[in-house]
Amino acid sequence: MSRKHRSAAAQPAAALESGLVVGSHGRHCVVESADGSRRICHPRGKKNQAVVGDQVLWLPAPPGQGEEGSIEQVQPRRNLLYRQDEIRTKSFAANIDQVLILIAAEPVFSESQLARALIAAHEAGIPPIVALNKSDLTGPFAQAWERLAPYRAIIDADGQPHYRVLGLNLAAPDARQDQLLQELLADKVTLVLGPSGSGKSTLINHLIPQAQAATGEISQALNSGRHTTTTTTWYWLDAQRRGALLDSPGFQGFGLRHIAPTALARYMPDIGQHAQGCKFYNCTHLHEPGCAVLARVGQGISVQRHRLYADLFAELSQRPHYG
Repeated sequence: MSRKHRSAAAQPAAALESGLVVGSHGRHCVVESADGSRRICHPRGKKNQAVVGDQVLWLPAPPGQGEEGSIEQVQPRRNLLYRQDEIRTKSFAANIDQVLILIAAEPVFSESQLARALIAAHEAGIPPIVALNKSDLTGPFAQAWERLAPYRAIIDADGQPHYRVLGLNLAAPDARQDQLLQELLADKVTLVLGPSGSGKSTLINHLIPQAQAATGEISQALNSGRHTTTTTTWYWLDAQRRGALLDSPGFQGFGLRHIAPTALARYMPDIGQHAQGCKFYNCTHLHEPGCAVLARVGQGISVQRHRLYADLFAELSQRPHYG
């Protein structure tokens, strides 16, 4: 065995350290150790490609070879939120407790994008919260709030609202709003998801005044220049590092190619809760006789929500499909 091979084989397992991925840029990650220190790490091989929120085992660089390290293993994930279109997969974050989907009265939000984000969260087993920003814009906010009526009306089997839907004014937050947000976010890892212009950065800068400094440190470490939110970034909410907000990049599209069309109803609760009553086990809920879903359209299932379901079913029925 050569000296090089003997050196690699002799690398002690004890040298591996645990860490949390708090930032990423391409194949470079920022890994935080238990003591709060951070360093750049490079995944070793495609199987070790990590995303923000991953728990990893990493190896420090040999003495004299700098302060960086290598990610040797990504620990098993309890969840992963991502989107997938015909070309690529885009991961937002792993191991999160909830996702806050932030939309705004202006610019007018896309209900299709909202529905897609909710479906992806359901598929990943991550509880969602919907927040509508810019309540100070009285007219546009009232119209947007009315568009959310079908989501507020979805009731679980226990009689409780399926979605928590909030109204916010992040431009002029008050003590009541701050208390509500603190109660929702305390001791949880929350991914903030939404289109550009919805107020994600405003929310994070308000709740975490040091966020800009943390962003600058990560950008400098990654040599990524002036920061724009192109990847998810992790911010601690408290000094004890119990809760965190994850800022995600804005998106114009939200592909769901990883979901089979026949599974779609399962992730749309107003559709899925009636699907068991259909006459045919393989009912598509689009045209079949004896369809319990079609019987409730306009009477418990909004026409617009069923139209969204039909459009998504058609889209996901096209090939290729990656589920």
